[in-house]
Amino acid sequence: MTLAAWLTIGLFVFTYLGMAAGGIRGLRIDRSWIACFAAVLLLVSGALSMQDAAHHLDPGALLLLLALMLISAQFDFSGVYAWLNRYLTEHAERPAVLLLGVVLLGGLLSAVLVNDIVAFALTPLLCRSLHLRGLEPRPFLLALALSCNAGSAASLIGNPQNILIGQAGGLDFWGYVAVAGPPALAAMAIVYAVIWLQWRHRWGEARPLIAGETAVELIHGARSYIKPLLASLALLALFATALPRELSALLIAVLVMVSRRVDSRDYVSKVDWNLLLLFVGLFLVSGAALQLPQLAQGAAWLAEHGLLPQGVISLATSSLVAGNLIGNVPFVVLLLGLMPELSHAVLIGLALMSTLAGNLLLIGSVVNLIVAEGAKRQGVRIGFVDYARSGVPVTLLSMTLAGLWLALGGWLPW
Repeated sequence: MTLAAWLTIGLFVFTYLGMAAGGIRGLRIDRSWIACFAAVLLLVSGALSMQDAAHHLDPGALLLLLALMLISAQFDFSGVYAWLNRYLTEHAERPAVLLLGVVLLGGLLSAVLVNDIVAFALTPLLCRSLHLRGLEPRPFLLALALSCNAGSAASLIGNPQNILIGQAGGLDFWGYVAVAGPPALAAMAIVYAVIWLQWRHRWGEARPLIAGETAVELIHGARSYIKPLLASLALLALFATALPRELSALLIAVLVMVSRRVDSRDYVSKVDWNLLLLFVGLFLVSGAALQLPQLAQGAAWLAEHGLLPQGVISLATSSLVAGNLIGNVPFVVLLLGLMPELSHAVLIGLALMSTLAGNLLLIGSVVNLIVAEGAKRQGVRIGFVDYARSGVPVTLLSMTLAGLWLALGGWLPW
């Protein structure tokens, strides 16, 4: 092999080891930096040309993710998140009902918005409201993280890996919802049942809400909620047309950014550029490595011997192991590179299983880390064991039901 080939393979291995480690000890860098650093070295060394780099990028997935982040920002600026959270807080006298509200709120919003943004917006609001009412915040925050992952499995715009899968396979939006929606709803029900069984005697009793006591967040009038509602309905309607999803989302995004109250640059500040950089780096590193004849031949050999996931059990197993080792986004990018001709049925199974597998451990999904870090800033610690105690049964039960649904429904073989 040439020196460029060895460098490409070395940086590929370095990148995915970095995905597993989550960073480099002693340095304040994360997965996005690792992927971008490897991509830059490939470009600077000449191992990857600019023409090949442009070929490896998926502009549709990147633009769709960007547009959805801009649309999600409208929910924050309009006060929808704060209003929904205050409504839950006012009904905290019945913690079991509050728990149900958190699960429904996190899950349903994550089906139509990027779940990372939903978790980021709701975590501090929920923490402050629970402190205000004197309830133990951990079960409700766990429910938020778990339901955001579960609900996002229902659509192709609910999380980054589903966006990528939908774009790569050209999946029909509503056709996917018809298959993935029922197991996603079942997963949300499992989240509620597990958290309720584990915490029903430990979440405390809500103290009375003092008259005039409100959250510090600005909550606007009902008229301000019309804009995000209409934007969401218009987006879902456009997804039923022949217009590409990324163009549909971009059209709605630029329209919602027209405002008399919020500067357009404030919308841009809500974009998770770190996540977009992770996508770019992974596209370039994985694309450069998988175009090498040696790795392409290895992938063909694995596929020929049935060692790449094609059925329910293999998809579930690989999603659980790889998704919780290197992360579900890097896992999906790698698998799509290894198996570019996956059938629509396998892609649907991959989207569903890789998302539900993210609930297993605290490190299994970016959403989990967002909730844990947001809670930590509010003085609430969600430990690895605390999370796993709920995440493991939720994941195993929800993935089992999803597997039965896919196999018995005839979409995938066992």
